[in-house]
Amino acid sequence: MRPLRQMYPRPRRGLVRGAALVGIAASVALPLLRKRLRVPRGVTVAATVAGPLGTAILLPRTKPRDALLFAQQMWAFTVVHELPYDDPEGLRRRLRVRYAVKWDRIIGAGRLPNWRLQRWFGREGRVTGLDRFLTYAHWAWFMEPHASLVFILFRDNQRFARAARQMAAAYDLGCAGYFAVPTAPPWWASENGYTGDERVNRLMVKVGEEVWGDAWPLLYKSLGGNPWAAMPSLHFGASVLSAMLLYESNRAAGVVGWTYAGVLGIALVALGEHYVLDLLAGLLLVGIVRKGEPLVEPLALALSDRIQQLERVANA
Repeated sequence: MRPLRQMYPRPRRGLVRGAALVGIAASVALPLLRKRLRVPRGVTVAATVAGPLGTAILLPRTKPRDALLFAQQMWAFTVVHELPYDDPEGLRRRLRVRYAVKWDRIIGAGRLPNWRLQRWFGREGRVTGLDRFLTYAHWAWFMEPHASLVFILFRDNQRFARAARQMAAAYDLGCAGYFAVPTAPPWWASENGYTGDERVNRLMVKVGEEVWGDAWPLLYKSLGGNPWAAMPSLHFGASVLSAMLLYESNRAAGVVGWTYAGVLGIALVALGEHYVLDLLAGLLLVGIVRKGEPLVEPLALALSDRIQQLERVANA
């Protein structure tokens, strides 16, 4: 059998490695410069996709590389879910508000569940210990799905590829929902007069001001890249999917995951972040991913085989 260096001549290896490096660089640079350079949305999306592909081709398969690939996927999600809000006025014209209020009033027997929980739990004009607890549970979500996958990566590595594939699919489909059905969250609907006498506050803001002080405005801005990315609730959907994946890997970890998902579901409604309808849509999203993943697995494996061929060329 011929050595790999003879099978893949140096010019071809150099071309593949160069293209991979360009893809990785573009996946970071173009999203950051997209507004200044007026980069078209399609080009920005393509650039974010090129990053993980470039890394998969350039680096040999290791646990750190797998973790890096998922981190790049999350960077892509962060960028793409913000893209619609690059044109706030255009997105505002497509914004849906009333349907979610209508359906949640049905779910809440005539009143918004957000309003009911804030009346039951809250104290007008001051931050309570429960407000802080629920807000911390909400903030923990920004790490929880990723921490779950890191746990699976090192505890049960054979399950990691499938788990990461499902989580990435959930984020991607959720992002598609943000594009297709931009929906205002309950706190925004209330601030803009859509909920009538049912005032829904964004309690996270008061807690954030108390905890972070002068740093809060910058943190708040960084977390609010698209305030109308609410349907479906990826907060809830991703936490439920994390619980399922953790339970398949380790039952004790799964119990922790399910407990967190339950607390987060209550927190998202009580804090005014999501409607119950958003949470139900998040559950539906998880069901689609779980049922659909075996159907698209052959395509995913075929793509993986092709990437591995390029990896062998790049690292010959």
